[in-house]
Amino acid sequence: MRLTKKSHSCVRLEKDGRTLVVDPGGFSEEDAALGADAVLVTHEHPDHFDEGRLRAALEADPAARIWTLKSVADQLSAAFPGRVHTVGHGDTFTAAGFEVQVHGELHAVIHPDIPRVTNVGYLVDDGALFHPGDALTVPDHPVRTLMLPVMAPWNKISEVIDYVREVRPERAYDIHDALLTDLARPIYDRQIGALGGAEHLRLAPGATAEL
Repeated sequence: MRLTKKSHSCVRLEKDGRTLVVDPGGFSEEDAALGADAVLVTHEHPDHFDEGRLRAALEADPAARIWTLKSVADQLSAAFPGRVHTVGHGDTFTAAGFEVQVHGELHAVIHPDIPRVTNVGYLVDDGALFHPGDALTVPDHPVRTLMLPVMAPWNKISEVIDYVREVRPERAYDIHDALLTDLARPIYDRQIGALGGAEHLRLAPGATAEL
């Protein structure tokens, strides 16, 4: 499996000539979803879900499909009947040849006065990779590669470190990093790498890694 990091929380996975994209939102590249055989969306916030990008991808490829939670699916399913699938915690499915399990139900708390939206994470190919969206969900399954939401309005670095410790992946790659400045990155790299208990890695947008 090849992992390509896109900007912010978007990643592209390639295997056997097929492509799966997760969270091609408004902070990611304009063409982040184009060419995908399947797209997974964790929740409705615009940095993870951009309706225009998804419509463009579905229109460009009549065979492309989307799996997501109801709040996102309701905005697309009427225009693309049979191509937008609603999923929730505990569901399993195959998308573009990837085996996917759904974990989690709610977005992390931003502030007690802000209602929590639904959020799901996706465990791909029996734990080869886990993308939690905007939550610190711990799947009940070993994880080899964790996509780590490193910096967000809803987290702090101690929580990020403890999340890595709890999931216990072999490696963790940063995502949700569009708001993290270059000045702060060495601090995050040093502290998460030293304290998380797993190999901590970072890819620039467009860079790839073999998993």
